[in-house]
Amino acid sequence: HLLLVGVLPAVVAAAYLMNRPRTVYLVDYACFLPSPSWRFPISTFVEHVQLMPFFDDPSVRFMARTLDRSGIGNETSLPPAQHHIPPRISLNDCRAEAEQVIFSAIDDLFAKTGIAPDTVQVVVVNCSVFAPEPSLADTIVRRYGLRSDVRSVNLSGMGCSAGVISAGLAAGLLRAMPRGRGGRALVVSTETITPNFYVGKERAMQLSNVLFRVGGAAALLSTAAEDKARARFRLAHLVRTTTAGADEGASYGCIFQEEDGEGNAGVNLSKELLSVAGNALKANITELGPLVLTLSEQLRFLWVVRPRVPDFLTAVDHFCIHSGGRAVIDKVQRSLGLSDVHVEPSRMALHRFGNTSSSSVWYELAYVEAKGRMREGHRVWMIAFGSGFKCNSAVWECIRPADHPDKAWAGCIHRYPVSKYPQTRT
Repeated sequence: HLLLVGVLPAVVAAAYLMNRPRTVYLVDYACFLPSPSWRFPISTFVEHVQLMPFFDDPSVRFMARTLDRSGIGNETSLPPAQHHIPPRISLNDCRAEAEQVIFSAIDDLFAKTGIAPDTVQVVVVNCSVFAPEPSLADTIVRRYGLRSDVRSVNLSGMGCSAGVISAGLAAGLLRAMPRGRGGRALVVSTETITPNFYVGKERAMQLSNVLFRVGGAAALLSTAAEDKARARFRLAHLVRTTTAGADEGASYGCIFQEEDGEGNAGVNLSKELLSVAGNALKANITELGPLVLTLSEQLRFLWVVRPRVPDFLTAVDHFCIHSGGRAVIDKVQRSLGLSDVHVEPSRMALHRFGNTSSSSVWYELAYVEAKGRMREGHRVWMIAFGSGFKCNSAVWECIRPADHPDKAWAGCIHRYPVSKYPQTRT
């Protein structure tokens, strides 16, 4: 009996240590900074659509008016293929844009971390509408000479929420590795703009021309012991919510790639989008809340008579809300009761870079750090929305703030925040 009493606690402790999820660290990340030659100010956009033969005057006025009200500024970028009239959409142009964005972000990431590419065991890439063969993940493996047993995954069609999905998938693959072996995962999030220009007259499909801009980000996740000391963040929680089967098709169809009546392909952004996003956010925070909220806030939420949104300010210091558009940011701000300062990273990322799809949350995190607001122990909540419909959340805990602004913000952070919306044309 004495032996049992002495051994049992040790066995229980060992079993706990063996079965608890391994901590996943964010070693560092890097955001793509487009070349100045890619800049596409509002006046240039309006002039180009005026000169294109397939847009009538009402369409031009609609896109110009929407862009003026969008919160997008004059320093956003489009790929070289879309600087032509009409835009070029060849496979070579698509691949050229994707490789420029992806390789630049990865090069900056490896330069930041000093990690050799051949130590990466997992690669996860997401790009929704451009899925060439060989895949973009294969292109990365070839470019950087990654090991032959690397676990590479290429995600497509997952929409603007795919950045959080990729981080979650990479974390899961790292945790599934044999005990005693840490691993490193390269996560790349981007959207290729070149093939997405819509040339028809449906206004719900013209919105994508107005909102989406070039962007991309690369992040290095790790469970390796040697990376713990230099890691920047710890992944605290990741919650995914999909509402495709929750209604009669409103969620599934509110962001839909299709052809219009004249056979022109594009992405339809329906009027129900904001309502669907609000419902998906409610479902997501219902699951996330118990993981991050203080006990007192949970009890307060349970005991109130009228439904209310929990006060996430008791658990989160910074918010990185997908900058899908000014209306999306406004909706989340109202839903969560956030101040203008809390949504500033999202508004400024939208102003400076536009809707960069799945990489937007990384530009927002970089903004918070570039402004010097991050502190050790601070928690960051990434909220991403995407087709399907999906609302995904990732909560990161800061271990070590950045010493210097990320390249994407380094040359312009002193000009932000801008004071008002919308911006006038220049």
